[in-house]
Amino acid sequence: MSPAEKPAFSQLAEMPGWLVGQASLFSHRLLVDRLAEEGARPYHFRLLAALDESGPLSQAELGRRTGIDRSDVVAALDELVADGLIERTPDEADRRRNVVTVTGAGKRRLRKLHRIVTGVQDEFVAPLSAAERKTLVRLLGRLLDHHRGESRIP
Repeated sequence: MSPAEKPAFSQLAEMPGWLVGQASLFSHRLLVDRLAEEGARPYHFRLLAALDESGPLSQAELGRRTGIDRSDVVAALDELVADGLIERTPDEADRRRNVVTVTGAGKRRLRKLHRIVTGVQDEFVAPLSAAERKTLVRLLGRLLDHHRGESRIP
């Protein structure tokens, strides 16, 4: 059977972009569901992880570092403030900006969310060997770097 005679689904199943998209949808749904069981969202994990790694940041810088839209950053930070996981204070150098800091409770919450996220990653790549997982991560990283115009050390 020639490629033109194959059904559309068979053609799609041979296209890397489509496969990556389908895998991404599955992975994202798994992550959303597991975090929801703990009353959290992926944005919460991303924001807490960025603050834990970088220290206090402005809301704008948090958005840039996490790739989260400004309005979504504000909404997610409001939720984290309400739960006592972060503090938002005016920037001493520029009172128009807020500086966001993770609290002790936020660090404990991040450790729990990190275990959940790690478990989801393990579940997602379960059919792959350790070597295949490393290869997958390396190849996906190369694709992302290429399309972002960056270079990653192999």
